[in-house]
Amino acid sequence: MEKQYAVLGLGSFGESVALTLEKMGCDVLVMDDSYEKIQEISDKVSYAMRADVADPEALQALGGRNLDGVVVAISENLEAGIMATMICKELGVPLVVAKAKDELQGTILKKVGADRIVYPEIEMGSRVAKSLISREFMDWIELSNDYSMVEIAVPDKWVGRSLVDLGVRERLGINVVGIILNGKIDVTLDPQRLLPEGGILIVIGSNEVLEKFDSVRK
Repeated sequence: MEKQYAVLGLGSFGESVALTLEKMGCDVLVMDDSYEKIQEISDKVSYAMRADVADPEALQALGGRNLDGVVVAISENLEAGIMATMICKELGVPLVVAKAKDELQGTILKKVGADRIVYPEIEMGSRVAKSLISREFMDWIELSNDYSMVEIAVPDKWVGRSLVDLGVRERLGINVVGIILNGKIDVTLDPQRLLPEGGILIVIGSNEVLEKFDSVRK
């Protein structure tokens, strides 16, 4: 059975989450009080509902659905976010992810029942800053306070050599978990395979090691 999710609020964050979930094969219900936004997304998701996400009666309509999770993608109106989070938990939704614009708002949403808090603006700002400082990395995603996953173009000196030959794990303390080549992702990268020019490596390592990667990769 396909997983079912609801996304409340269709700002850029909510829309991105909804469309990504739909592309991953989930049934997605979206709710927003903007007629234009609902019209724009209605043919791209399983179900689109025009309603006030802070309206208890509108949220009660979710009760008949066996939702696997709800994303409360509103942070501009804290009262609406609190109401939506509380009602979703009262309805028995097992996972409620709430968007917050700062730690204070996140703390409040956590106290009223949110299972997980996300800070899109803060997290994106952190990723942009780290990508500016670590110019070798094409993307930087924090997995925890200590570890991150990054994408890096295969260094020129690595082309034609294998991971075993390079000893990246032993010598550099990083783990290469996949490669992107010609737009396709391969997460079963043979450590004996010779690395191709133009490939993008998917690497996991401690933040401390990754921040020094440029100086130790040679």
